[in-house]
Amino acid sequence: MKKKTILYFSLALGFTLVASLAKSQTADDAIMMGKKQWCNGLTYMYSGWKNYWEGTFKRENKNLGTVSTQSVMFMSTYGITNRLNAIVSIPYVWTHASAGTLHGLKGFQDIEMNIKYEFYSTKLGKNGNLSLFAVGGLSTPLQKYENDFLPMSIGLGSTNLSGRLTADYQKGIFFATASSAFEWRSDVTIDRTSYYTDQIHYTNKVDMPNQLNSNFFVGIRKPNLIIQAQLLNMYSFGGFDIRKNDMPFVSNQMNMTSVGGHVKYFFPFSPNLAVVADADFTVAGRNMGQSQMYSGGLYYVVSF
Repeated sequence: MKKKTILYFSLALGFTLVASLAKSQTADDAIMMGKKQWCNGLTYMYSGWKNYWEGTFKRENKNLGTVSTQSVMFMSTYGITNRLNAIVSIPYVWTHASAGTLHGLKGFQDIEMNIKYEFYSTKLGKNGNLSLFAVGGLSTPLQKYENDFLPMSIGLGSTNLSGRLTADYQKGIFFATASSAFEWRSDVTIDRTSYYTDQIHYTNKVDMPNQLNSNFFVGIRKPNLIIQAQLLNMYSFGGFDIRKNDMPFVSNQMNMTSVGGHVKYFFPFSPNLAVVADADFTVAGRNMGQSQMYSGGLYYVVSF
């Protein structure tokens, strides 16, 4: 096959997929789209667990078997300026339990919109550069889905506002990124008139605890290649533990720490087309499944 034919095929593939996947330009990294650059794409993700933490007690429930969540996410990033990007993502999610009688759910989950601004950048040391970013985000359900059926629910149903700060230092090809976001979560409603947490509540309104989501990346970053190790942490400010042999609840205190890696590679025959892959493994948690997560896909960048 001629090189020119390969190039046209690659471009067609990129546009057909609307192009982007797992880690193109996201709210928690230090990568920016240039002015009038537009990145679109799809991400496939699989996450599964059979062991989980009931409070801080790790256990297995054989009535559930392996609980899996899969999703396909469309993501779009546009460079308003070289320092200001708009990011939108829309996931379609479905769940499944390999044992027992609980049936999985499926549907569109929450649309997420972020504005990412690089407000400071300076040279630091020999061949070093320090950049600081601020991100404002909003997420809200795209449809009314069942949120009171954990662990089979596709989401929690809250509308969330977030504020994130990110610091990135790169020297040569080596970089380190630290980022943290505080997330304000709205109350949610459930399809029953009362529920029990650590006391009885005669209402269908549930007060959701706010969260802190943090990450640390370290690795190499080149124009056509990114390889990074990553540490992720989620902490809930409040909530309560799953009671013994009970189902999870939307306002549980859900904490999680995971480790993993990320790779992104731009094809030499089509420098705007890239393949990405991610893997994360939960190493500690509270009222969470000990999940293994894998994702991967393609993305494509268009310059206007």
